[in-house]
Amino acid sequence: MAMLLDRRYNPFRDFEDVNRVFFGDNTLAEFKTDIRDTGNGFQLEADLPGFHKEDIALSLNGETLTIKAERHSDFESADKKSGYLRCERSYGSYSRSFDISGVDVNAITAAYTDGVLRVQLPKKTQALPDNRTIAIE
Repeated sequence: MAMLLDRRYNPFRDFEDVNRVFFGDNTLAEFKTDIRDTGNGFQLEADLPGFHKEDIALSLNGETLTIKAERHSDFESADKKSGYLRCERSYGSYSRSFDISGVDVNAITAAYTDGVLRVQLPKKTQALPDNRTIAIE
């Protein structure tokens, strides 16, 4: 019965096919994020459901934070392909980069719980000018 339901008329099927041709079949190519100003810092939350914590990496390059996640599937293995009737869940490597100028890079922390990566990005403290006397020449 389930196979018959898949063959019903879908007026959006052609659009989905065109979308797949242009953008590929990689629906998680850009995972969704929210960034909130908490006053003394920023909180970045990225939806990464189905990933293992070990498959997520955060890296810094200057003032750029990159989040990279990689998902593997049994479908990748040729000997396991034969049992699948349908394989729609996406897998592969996904990454996004963020400008973090104004962030204290030494105080960044991250946690991954329930499919959501939370990154705390404390703002740099502004150095107050020194009080001193300047000699006039």
